[in-house]
Parts: sequence; structure tokens; C-alpha cells
Amino acid sequence: MQTIRKYGNPPFSIALIHGGPGAPGEMAPVAKELSGDYGVLEPLQYANTLSGQINQLKQQVKGSAITPVTLIGWSWGAWLSFLFTAQNPSYVKKLILIGSGPFEEKYVPEIMQTRLGRLPEKDRERIKSFPQLINNAKDNEKDKVFCQFGPLLAKADFYNPLPHEDDIIECQYDVYESVWGDAKEIRSTGKLLEYGKKITCPVIAIHGDYDPHPSEGVREPLAKTIKDFRFVLLEKCGHKPWYEKEAKDQFYELLRQELK
Repeated sequence: MQTIRKYGNPPFSIALIHGGPGAPGEMAPVAKELSGDYGVLEPLQYANTLSGQINQLKQQVKGSAITPVTLIGWSWGAWLSFLFTAQNPSYVKKLILIGSGPFEEKYVPEIMQTRLGRLPEKDRERIKSFPQLINNAKDNEKDKVFCQFGPLLAKADFYNPLPHEDDIIECQYDVYESVWGDAKEIRSTGKLLEYGKKITCPVIAIHGDYDPHPSEGVREPLAKTIKDFRFVLLEKCGHKPWYEKEAKDQFYELLRQELK
């Protein structure tokens, strides 16, 4: 099983952390774009616990990167990068969070409300039926059902998407269920945000103004928690800036500025 992909030439000083959990591969387009100028790593996470994913990422960075690295995490990967940096500060010189989920529980209900409000009734009903479909599926069919859920949500996550393919290597429902369960618990108890007090490197959060994950759920908690923090809101941009027609160029320009 491949656990890390490399782009460009060494030294590898940048690591891109995918979303999910349980959906490795979605950072490949960003890695390819940056690889003309930098050595880029794309660690692929398969551990089925939160602590396991943090430890796996540590071994991947330790074994393949020149530390300290610039860590770029998208969606779930933003949280994983955040937790990794808090626990391994000497490994990270800058942390970039893209399309992060909110860091406090009070912002959570808005996410699904926004998504459902953007979708036609047929898609809304399919999303609402997802828990039942998963519960009724046989163990060897759960990954297939899980794979159908992501593209459905993505319809609500884009503002004006460019043509693109699904970059996920494989869907792993057991990883999603276990790791996301751990992650939700530490958010609900406030422990997730507490980890931010241990982060000393510069942190920048990049967020689309059309992303259903509310930007204030990232900006406001982190501004109060991290000393060296900046927030950039991209206009006409959903959850995946690199596939947004109006925001793609500005997104990559911003990334390259931060990587200098």
C-alpha cells in the first residue's frame, strides 16, 4: 500500500494533507501544480484512529521531508495538520489551513443547513437517507455507499467549478467513522481549540466565501488562540479553491507567496 506520493525534486519541504478522513488523494492537483517549483509530499492517511493518523503523519514527514516543513492541510487535513503541529512543533515552520471545518461546536449546524439549502429536493432526500443506507449495507459494501456521498455533497460545496475528475484513491468508511468520531469529540469538549495554544509557528487560514463551512468558525476561534495568525477569504470560492474558476489563480498566487 502506497502511503506517500512525491512530486518535483528533493529536498521535500512541503507536505499536503488530504481531506476525509478516509478519502486519500484529493490534494494531488495542488501537489502537481506546486511541484514545478518545490519538492512536495502528499502523505496518504490510512490509520483508523486519530492518534494513529497523527503518528503516521509524523513517520511520513520524518522519513521523507526536510524538517521543519510547511504543512498545508485541506478540510479534514486542516484539523489533522493543526493537531500534528501542536504535538510536534519542531517539525513545522508554517501551517496553512485550507477550507477547514469550524473549531467550535456552535458553528456546526450551519454546515448541513447550508448544503441542503443549495440542493434540489431529490439530492436532499438522498443525503438524509445516508445514515440508513450505511447501516443497511453489508460490511463489504459500506465503502461503495460512502463513495456516493462525497460527490453529492460536492454539488453544494462549489461556487463555479472547473471541469475536474474525482481525485480520491479509495473510500474507507471504517477510517472515516472511527477517526471522525474521535475528532468530533475533541471539538465538542473544547480540546481541539486548546491544542492551538501549543502552536508557535505562523498560521494562515484560506477560506472560500461560498464554502458551507462557516468562515467565522475558523477565523474567530483561531484569532483568539494563535498569536501569529492570518485569515484570507477568497471571493466566489467554495470548498476546493483549486477547482474554482474565479478563485483558482488567486489561490495559487497566495500559496506561492506563503511558500517563499
